Amino acid sequence: MPTIRPIRKIITGEDAMDGAGVRLTRVFGHADVRELDPFLMLDAFDSTNPDEYRRGFPWHPHRGIETVTYLLEGDIEHGDSLGNKGSIRSGDCQWMTAGSGIIHQEMPQATARMLGAQLWINLPAQDKMTAPRYGDIRAEDIPVVEADGAKVRVVAGSYGDAPGAFEGRHVKATYLDVEILPGYSWSLPVERGATVFAYIFRGAARFDGSGELIAEKHAVLYGDGDTVSIAAGDSGVRFILVAGRPLGEPIAWGGPIVMNTREELDAAFHEIDLGTFIKK
Repeated sequence: MPTIRPIRKIITGEDAMDGAGVRLTRVFGHADVRELDPFLMLDAFDSTNPDEYRRGFPWHPHRGIETVTYLLEGDIEHGDSLGNKGSIRSGDCQWMTAGSGIIHQEMPQATARMLGAQLWINLPAQDKMTAPRYGDIRAEDIPVVEADGAKVRVVAGSYGDAPGAFEGRHVKATYLDVEILPGYSWSLPVERGATVFAYIFRGAARFDGSGELIAEKHAVLYGDGDTVSIAAGDSGVRFILVAGRPLGEPIAWGGPIVMNTREELDAAFHEIDLGTFIKK
């Protein structure tokens, strides 16, 4: 008999400003790393005012992490120190492995609505200095599974027999974009011991299958079990559900760089000062 995962914590997040002046919601971050391992940070954004985001995130470094940027609506231009450039548009996802180091920029373009999220995933110690790589996931390449009042976009991992558009190279995370119609319920088998959370973009739902109705702009962190059960509210619900095994490793975190020790962190910033941060 399935064991339904209970809600461990409901996370409201905090209004924040980052980059050169981008207004966003810092859903979780530094204070939550032990509970959310291997996930480090989740920033969500939802704006119809370009003045709140178009200053963007000018050139900045990353090392030791992966960033996953998923847009429901919007347009973000990006470029990096390796010569890569392009755009993330409505329905697209960019899975960037910073690895040994990358310097990049992300510049949102003015659109009718900017709606999405960026997730930071920690890299295992053995992979911190892996070569930087991109997973550019286009909307048309993301499998969509529809059944019993639910629509599931399988960004990464798998859903039933449907493989995702992407598979993590270092942390085998599941990343699903789920819509449930009013009056319907949805469930998902999940691995015991994995960290599982949901972030609600629109509507509301009962994320333990009954109990409290939790509204948009909140995250739900689950306790342990082998099944997630979600019942949509009267307006339906759309959310991302993310799962991954914890790494259980020490974390030394300084701004855009996350390593395992203070010495590794200091070395990274020293290399930035010397101009030797990017590895050939």
